[in-house]
Amino acid sequence: MQSPAESSAGAKVIELRPRASRASSELARGVTRAVERARDYFLRAQHPAGYWHAPLEANVTMGAQYVFFNRFLGRERPLEEGRILEYVRDTQQADGSWPLFEGGPGHLSTTVEAYAAMRMAGYPPNDAVLEAARRFIRERGGLERAGVFTKIFLAYFGEVPWSAVPTLPAELMFVRPWMGFSIYEMSSWARGTVVPLLVLMARKPRITVPGFTVAELYRDQSAAGRLRFAKPHPFLSIDTAFLGVDRALKAWSRVPQPFRGTAIRAACDWILRHQDTNGGWGGIQPPMINGPMALATAGFAVDHPAIVRGVGAVDAFLMEIPDGNLVYQPCESPVWDTALAAKALLDSGLPADHPSLVRAASWLVDQQILEPGDWSIKNPHLEPGGWAFEFANDWYPDVDDSAVILMVLRRIRHPDGERLTRAIKRGLDWTLGMQSKNGGWAAFDTDNTLDLLNRIPFADMEAMIDPPTADVTGRILELMGSFRFDSSDRRVARALAFVRRLQEPSGAWWGRWGVNYVYGTWSVLAGLRAIGEDRRSATVRRGVEWLKSCQNPDGGWGEDCGSYDDPSLAGSGDSTPSQTAWAILGLLAGDDELGPEVTNGIEWLLRHQAPVGNWNETAFTGTGFPRHFYLRYWMYSDYFPLMALGQFERRLAERS
Repeated sequence: MQSPAESSAGAKVIELRPRASRASSELARGVTRAVERARDYFLRAQHPAGYWHAPLEANVTMGAQYVFFNRFLGRERPLEEGRILEYVRDTQQADGSWPLFEGGPGHLSTTVEAYAAMRMAGYPPNDAVLEAARRFIRERGGLERAGVFTKIFLAYFGEVPWSAVPTLPAELMFVRPWMGFSIYEMSSWARGTVVPLLVLMARKPRITVPGFTVAELYRDQSAAGRLRFAKPHPFLSIDTAFLGVDRALKAWSRVPQPFRGTAIRAACDWILRHQDTNGGWGGIQPPMINGPMALATAGFAVDHPAIVRGVGAVDAFLMEIPDGNLVYQPCESPVWDTALAAKALLDSGLPADHPSLVRAASWLVDQQILEPGDWSIKNPHLEPGGWAFEFANDWYPDVDDSAVILMVLRRIRHPDGERLTRAIKRGLDWTLGMQSKNGGWAAFDTDNTLDLLNRIPFADMEAMIDPPTADVTGRILELMGSFRFDSSDRRVARALAFVRRLQEPSGAWWGRWGVNYVYGTWSVLAGLRAIGEDRRSATVRRGVEWLKSCQNPDGGWGEDCGSYDDPSLAGSGDSTPSQTAWAILGLLAGDDELGPEVTNGIEWLLRHQAPVGNWNETAFTGTGFPRHFYLRYWMYSDYFPLMALGQFERRLAERS
């Protein structure tokens, strides 16, 4: 290893020390105070049951689709809908649009759905908000250019012809996993969404809402019934070939199909079998609203227990955010929040046997999933033992969540040590057993890589598969390093090769589940350090130098969601607490010395901490589907800064 005199970064730090000892002492004291405030904030925020949970926010389509769901099932929810739509009105941008993320460009489909929900709730077309939205929609190509899911929702109410919606035959339920094109080649979220859609698209329901129309959103209503892509594609391409396949399927579906009813029943059986204990499906909004609608369309009575429980689970996703607004969450994140909050507290120096951590560990162990889910289709001999993201989602445990939980449980001193040991053993076996053939890990499945599914007309969000990614694989490397695995283990060697292949020419790594390259680069660097990668290696140095290169003049880091559309924006954006913390954590993983970039980042966090101990962040720094769906985790701006401050404080103590 280089000595400080041999390293330019190290020399700079050594040179500064004699002149800045007082400033360094003041920084250390400031960090200690900030850590204490943040730690107290988390101790106050913990639920008596042991978990942490804060809102998870997406764009306004979530609230709009809640309105569509209610009208589809003939429900009256005027109070909730009124509050949701007031929030929608308040968040309209100056050009009349609504974006995918805070401060982002106006998005056509999002704006169409917001407009339709307000019209459905009785807002007149001459309302100033609707007039502005209508101008934006028509200027961007009109309703005919909206996305697939937007058209499906409006098809239920007769505003989009079913001919303009891609065909998914219900007979897809007959395709067995070994045939290579079954529902189990889809990502877990796509699978849970598609199966109820097979019922809905086969039955093509038509719901009448008196006075409701959005015909004024078309630029050319004569072409409303034509299936087309949101963006033009070359005449000779896979995409246009699939349009030909869709035309053939539409013609085929008009012929009486002897097994259509059997296929619909198979889909309904799948839906009923996959209903979670809380009444939901998959813990996420799309299958949760599609499930009751599909069952009702298939002939189930609205008071059928599965529908009643499903509707209750849908309503439970409504959440009042601290500013008093009511929003509809796309998901709930208590397991993820709890694991990361506990990790932050451990990193901050809270004793490993502190009652708060013991309660968190007990709650997490209670959430462990001990029954096989859909992942077992491709892993029939792997014993269950993972954790999901949500309060209830036994079919789809999350590899990323499980990795963080295992690292946390390993560090907590629990009075029932045998119980934790059993949970850790099962969890570790399951998590490591989910490795894909290419050496990486995905979020929910193994070898879920049939990219052709992202080219079918239905897949305009390009989210039909769940391939292994650098950020999740980095987390697994960190997990294996914490359990004393090293590169002599074949799984580690394959994972290292995987992340090295995915490193960008810039030195960064793309982030699948957080925005974006800052998140991915931190995740991989943390994994490389834990597994023992030499900090002088070219892989590490390039990642570290990239993080340093995109630090903002104010000392923080930020990255706009737009970097998914335009990679030249990688690492570029206004500083945020969560992304500043990720960059600091990445630099702490990649360097042994505390360079000025780290201290400047720490000072940025200190300046922006609120008196109560948390940090405020309005930016969306979580990723649902890159380029199409983004998330604001309300606790990201709290536990990640505490991790960064805690790890920095420990590094300072090691140097003294």
